[in-house]
Amino acid sequence: MRGKQILSLGILTLIAAWLVLPLGPGRGEAGEAWPSYKALAPIRRNNLTIFPVVTDRSHDTRDFLTLDEGLRSGDVVVSEAGSLQPLIRGRVRPVPGRPEVNRLVLVNNSARPLILLAGEILTGGKQDRVVGKDRIVPPKSEPIDLAVFCVEPRRWVATQYDFSSFRTQMAQPSVRRSAMADQDQQKVWSEVHASAAAMAAVASPSAAQEIESTSSYARVMSNDEVKQRVEAVAAPLEQSYQDVMRELRDRNAVGVVVAVNDQIIWADLFASTALLEKYWPKLIRSYAAEALTRSTFPGHPDVGAAQAFLQDFEARRETVESEPGVYRRSEFAGEGFTAFELTTLLPGTGFDIHIAKMAE
Repeated sequence: MRGKQILSLGILTLIAAWLVLPLGPGRGEAGEAWPSYKALAPIRRNNLTIFPVVTDRSHDTRDFLTLDEGLRSGDVVVSEAGSLQPLIRGRVRPVPGRPEVNRLVLVNNSARPLILLAGEILTGGKQDRVVGKDRIVPPKSEPIDLAVFCVEPRRWVATQYDFSSFRTQMAQPSVRRSAMADQDQQKVWSEVHASAAAMAAVASPSAAQEIESTSSYARVMSNDEVKQRVEAVAAPLEQSYQDVMRELRDRNAVGVVVAVNDQIIWADLFASTALLEKYWPKLIRSYAAEALTRSTFPGHPDVGAAQAFLQDFEARRETVESEPGVYRRSEFAGEGFTAFELTTLLPGTGFDIHIAKMAE
């Protein structure tokens, strides 16, 4: 039995449903079965374990634009609320409002729909931010409010007009979790501080001083010593998984299950191998950063544990937020996990673009 609350906010429709049935992602409008995911033998480096994931189906994602691609081409512009924004027909107008910590404004001037993933880091403006929710922005969009969290707490002075993408990596899972699941700015700041402190603790005195002198998560991760440590973990895993993807492309390698020490902590699943490949360099460095900021303990989970994590989507509660005809974002709260499913509703689609699942 399911209760619903429907609240209209302009074009955005919020639907909250509390579930008592064992329903999970990918059910679609007609309740069809979601793809079958299978975890494969792990790839390990120190205390980080990556399980490649294959599926029985994939989708054509060539029409979708990533944030990095859009910002690099100039087709996507992100700036503080209240700043001047270019519109789709080349005009410029001020966006109402004033700069806010948890709000940016985005325009997609591209003819392609834009994918935004929670955990993407935007640098510039009055302070660096991290995207707080997965969503899809339609082509040739009017300015939209972008929900974000600050990952640079001590700055409120503009360094540049528009925002750039931090192309090296996404926010590590502990920071992504605070933004996605907790939706709590204080928890995001706490995780940013904890990550910086952990990196400073193992750095040389000069590097530690540089790390401690900034409140910017992106600048901490750009520190030369931190980058070297992240690369030492990430680069071998990145290459190993790229080799796996080449071998498994026909089997639709679309994601990973991630473990640090002896615990499964995360899974990222995409609609296609091609889409995963676009995000993989940034994702593997985010996982490596997470492993480096945790104490090392003996033990590694096996493929059975990874498979069990993939299969358990029995939800006690489901909350759905959608923009009709564009996307649906579902949050599933289960026993010991929270999962988020982004489904494209654009014409000719109707499939899951991205699923993120985190252990509690």
